[in-house]
Amino acid sequence: MPTLVITRVNPLDLQGNIAIGVSLPFNGLSGPFNSTYSTQEQTKSNLINLLLTNKGERIMNPEFGCDLKTILFEGITEDINEDIKNLIQTNVGLFIPNVEILDIIINNNPYYNNQNVISIIVKYKMKISQEADQVTVQFI
Repeated sequence: MPTLVITRVNPLDLQGNIAIGVSLPFNGLSGPFNSTYSTQEQTKSNLINLLLTNKGERIMNPEFGCDLKTILFEGITEDINEDIKNLIQTNVGLFIPNVEILDIIINNNPYYNNQNVISIIVKYKMKISQEADQVTVQFI
């Protein structure tokens, strides 16, 4: 007996060659911007944008951002990993509600490659399509 497989798709993904937004980083081949054509691509760019933005940096939306740069320059303490995870969870829930965070991995070894580098990996899935992906940001 055949089984029925139901796949949920965001209606924006059915529009074909209509751009949804712009991708990060800004280094377009035919201009300063590259367009995104799927909600998966745009969500990834939105997540990177959210993680790299401090509150008050975005015009007309001063509450947008995670404030990660601010917390990272306060100094590395025992509680910083939990503080970072809480900031990311809270702000992703507010500004990118179509994403479910699966895991947040923080590497804050101060001697990683002989540099003071903090690497944050956010593993997530789209709530509609259940597609999983991850983004990595590094603060040097």
